[in-house]
Amino acid sequence: MPLSISNHRSDIVGLKYIYPVLSRRAGGLSIGINFNSNSACNWRCIYCQVPGLTLGSAPPLDFSLLEKELRGFLAQVLHGDFYQQFQVPEDRRTVKDIAIAGNGEPTSLQEFPEAVALIGRIATEMGVFPSSRFVLITNGSLIHQARVGEGLKQLHGYGGEVWFKFDGADAAQRKIINNAAQSTQAAMNNLAMASRLCCTKIQTCVFAYQGRTWTEPQRQAYLDALRRIKAETAIDQAMLYTLARPSAQPEADGLAKCPPEFLNSLADAVRALGYGVSVSL
Repeated sequence: MPLSISNHRSDIVGLKYIYPVLSRRAGGLSIGINFNSNSACNWRCIYCQVPGLTLGSAPPLDFSLLEKELRGFLAQVLHGDFYQQFQVPEDRRTVKDIAIAGNGEPTSLQEFPEAVALIGRIATEMGVFPSSRFVLITNGSLIHQARVGEGLKQLHGYGGEVWFKFDGADAAQRKIINNAAQSTQAAMNNLAMASRLCCTKIQTCVFAYQGRTWTEPQRQAYLDALRRIKAETAIDQAMLYTLARPSAQPEADGLAKCPPEFLNSLADAVRALGYGVSVSL
């Protein structure tokens, strides 16, 4: 089965913790790490493509299995026939990053700092780091917990970065999109905390829901929040993207890709605040 940006299945190579992705935002091959093999998350974003998503946290980690899978998969990519087997285009045949993401919120793993350290050590030993990035993709809701903070310190030690989900600043909008109780202010507090521990970038998914993209008040609330974040933290990078894969949530039929002109206009407004901005349509 060829890899594509529309297929991020975590079981594509038959492993429990490791899966390959052709990532729009990374710009090439991303090696995903899935701590949430139980498809459990503390949020339920309406655009989430994980089938059977449940409310909960990551199960205990089998460290020996993670190490075996990661070493074996990296060996296949670096020295085997992985790229030929999965028909990866020639210009994408490089490991852009190792990304802790998967089928739920990865920072809900109780052994999170130990897992980050193990991944960093293996990737360094096998020559993947520091030339490739080490990324944590997170909704940021647990950053304030001590064990998560320790994990971010480990991530920083390997030159890593946090991609922090921030899908809007309007309270009603956030409740609809993320099905989470976290306030905008709490999200911004955690963003600031993450930025003090590790390089942090904002990632925002923009899409149409029930025939409408963001209202002008929602757009303005987002820009106002980013203006504050820029003034109060070291964060100066934002990634804006729209839907690439079908949602597996009940709201799926009401979702549609964001019109390019809206996303590009929003990107221009964010750049005017002093951010570097990437756009994935």
